[in-house]
Amino acid sequence: MHEPLYLFYEEPDPDRWIQFDRYPRKMIRRIVRGKPPIGGVMRWFLNLQQGLNQLGVSYRINDYRGLKKTPGAWACVVGKPHVIEKISPNHPIVYGPGVAAHPYDNDFWKKADIRLMLLSCDWFKKMYDRDLFNSIPTSVWSAGIETNIWLPSTSTPAPRSLLVYDKIRWQRDDYEPALLRPILDILTAAGVEVHYIRYGSYREEDYRSLLQRMSGMIFLCEHETQGFAYLQALSSGVPILAWDRGGYWQDPSMFPQRVKFESVTSVPYFDHRCGEKFVDLPEFRGKLPLFLDHLCTGKYQPRSYITENFDLADRAQAYLNLLRTIQKNL
Repeated sequence: MHEPLYLFYEEPDPDRWIQFDRYPRKMIRRIVRGKPPIGGVMRWFLNLQQGLNQLGVSYRINDYRGLKKTPGAWACVVGKPHVIEKISPNHPIVYGPGVAAHPYDNDFWKKADIRLMLLSCDWFKKMYDRDLFNSIPTSVWSAGIETNIWLPSTSTPAPRSLLVYDKIRWQRDDYEPALLRPILDILTAAGVEVHYIRYGSYREEDYRSLLQRMSGMIFLCEHETQGFAYLQALSSGVPILAWDRGGYWQDPSMFPQRVKFESVTSVPYFDHRCGEKFVDLPEFRGKLPLFLDHLCTGKYQPRSYITENFDLADRAQAYLNLLRTIQKNL
């Protein structure tokens, strides 16, 4: 394996009106809006970086020129898909986990020299394995969690202080009246101190501070491929009652006309220590008293699940192991 590693991660930022206008637009956005929030793909990249740092592994970031000057070097493209087309020919690629939502979103499968794809959970891998145009090997790889900053509260939160985390992305006109609002009403009627946060509307430091005051969290999302927000809550010692509707992958850009895949999950990494799951509103009504009772008795131990499975250095080492294995098998 060549060292340093050549790591690649970029958010798409094309010119809009004239050539090179992306640079002043980026500067203006930064001045007006402040530092942009960290999304899931960036978090995969940053947490892999941190793990590699802990292992003492050297790497270069977005060094397209250096890659081109190093014959046979591998390109490790964490994300996003447009980066694949910027990699020089004759360089094998490990691609992922910041891949497109579905293989049909891209047309580079027969052109790019992708030797291994990393998908962040089992159900996502199964969908890609089924629908990829050619037989690119795939493996599951999930990033670690910063357990050193996502820490349990040093004080004891109120036993009935719950955060409702809203990541309902599609069919909101249906789900808001049929699921979200009834859940908020049920919690209020049960004497719960309710706090609410919506995906994409906060900064990580604010979310981290909010978790310090919560005894539990209601997580509402159709499906996840890793789910950094809920894993960060678990690392913070906050158990979760998760809406896990199962069923079909719901992305309206593909479903149901072009792609029908089942079954998915909103919590791909979860066990009995993490909390409870519910499929629909009737099951939520039944699970809530149990969840609240277990919060009071301290039955759940979510942080132990995270520290056992999502250590930054361990997950970076797993990445390196997958890279070495595919290189040896060529």
